Amino acid sequence: MDGVLTLAELTARLSSPLVAEGYTTADGVGQCLLVALPDNAATPPLVQPALPVIGIGNPDADAPDVIDLVIAEDDVGDAVEAVTANPIAATVMVQLLRHNETASVRDGLFAESLAYSSLQHGAEFERWLAGRQAKPATDHPEPAVLTARSGATLDVTLNRPHKRNAYSASLRDALCDALQVPLADPTIEVVELRGNGAAFSAGGDLDEFGEARDAAIAHVSRMSRSAGRLLAELAPRVHAHLHGACIGAGIELPAFAGRVSAQADTFFQLPEVAMGLIPGAGGTASIIRRIGRRRTAWLALSNRRLDAETALHWGLIDAIEPD
Repeated sequence: MDGVLTLAELTARLSSPLVAEGYTTADGVGQCLLVALPDNAATPPLVQPALPVIGIGNPDADAPDVIDLVIAEDDVGDAVEAVTANPIAATVMVQLLRHNETASVRDGLFAESLAYSSLQHGAEFERWLAGRQAKPATDHPEPAVLTARSGATLDVTLNRPHKRNAYSASLRDALCDALQVPLADPTIEVVELRGNGAAFSAGGDLDEFGEARDAAIAHVSRMSRSAGRLLAELAPRVHAHLHGACIGAGIELPAFAGRVSAQADTFFQLPEVAMGLIPGAGGTASIIRRIGRRRTAWLALSNRRLDAETALHWGLIDAIEPD
């Protein structure tokens, strides 16, 4: 990896498509470009390379379009370490966000699913899987999602509290079934989305990770039953109430809602890149619309927890609920 570039050096290197081709994680050498950002930084249109371009400066300031995320100088080491650990997943993540920044929700979900499938059989995810011990399947006789209607309001509650509402195939199917009801019934004016137990949702069910051995079928399945797409269609009517852990799908899905509120102890995290994957429940189409491309990239590449106050400041949530 090169050292820290000036903005002028970055411009010189990425002005030519031929030169820009040399900056890629595909060769197993390149990992990211680090760029020192002055205040009010600007560049002409540049070729976006096949690796993350990380600006070093004020994370809250505007940055040239070629910059994928902006970090403070003290965070450079952590950022480089995260990208170095899974450079292909990190690259696919920033490339997808570049695309989804201007894509429709439907097109964003399609692109995300294809990108996710491309990583499901990649070496980085396979390495992460190899470090996990398979667990036997567990029967869950109770409904995965509870629904109750009162007048014009439909309550939809994730109901796997013993697994912190892990987003399994069965929970996805039950949630999609529940969301089809208000789509078919315009007299339902409000959908209140909650989760039972200590957490709204701790994200994808890790016990099911790696089960999809055919990436093409996995893509078609995701596009056939997409809770994210249904939530996006229902967005003006959906109020998501969050608490505890909101990891992966646990924030990707509620971010589609028209209104999102969270308890003060709620935290948010996108750990997928650290597993050699990217968010796969719609987060690159939902979160990006709330906090923008660069903050979404930071959340995914850093694997850090975001607290409720910061989430409110960024616009990831709309309100903090009283205890």
